Amino acid sequence: MSEPITVLLVDDHAVVREGYRRLLERDPRIIVCAEAPNPEQAYRDFARLRPAVAVVDIGLPGSSGIELTRRLLARDNSAKVLIFSMHDEGIFVRKALEAGATGYITKASAPEVLVEAVCAVALGQRYLSRDVTRTLGSEVSVGEADALNALSPREFEIFTLIVGGHSPLAIGERLRLSAKTVANLQTSIRHKLGATNSAQLARIAARCGIAN
Repeated sequence: MSEPITVLLVDDHAVVREGYRRLLERDPRIIVCAEAPNPEQAYRDFARLRPAVAVVDIGLPGSSGIELTRRLLARDNSAKVLIFSMHDEGIFVRKALEAGATGYITKASAPEVLVEAVCAVALGQRYLSRDVTRTLGSEVSVGEADALNALSPREFEIFTLIVGGHSPLAIGERLRLSAKTVANLQTSIRHKLGATNSAQLARIAARCGIAN
């Protein structure tokens, strides 16, 4: 009998993690070895347990799932990460894949898709849910999308928070950054995107399919 697929679940909602655990462990091939509500615990659990697959949400406290993916791959270049997110916008998918994620599925997917994706990613196979594949096949605003790709992971994270209506103070508290650092990053973001204010950033986000 082959070894079970060990899974680390990373999501900041306990009820959501419990639902994922029950769904995954219905399949005898899969064992959830740990759950983490934030990137720091996830990083420690990954280092300690070396799961076959880390299932990671993008929206996490303190840092994004994309940045966590980057950290996990920096520690172990054979790490296999499956992003499981509410976001189906192409820019999020591209950033996740660039960070080293092996798969990306959305929370709009059917339950069996999560199980199928975990099994595929455990084998090192790229897995994208159908809605993600459709999104990547219909990209818009190529110039602006390229500009978004030029943002650093931290800048992109702050950009999504800005267009989501978060104030600089709230962004600093959430990401544990000083007011000066947030201000400097905002300036860099606006310069790279050719925007002078948050309203223009929001319009760029809308044109690139990033909901605010």
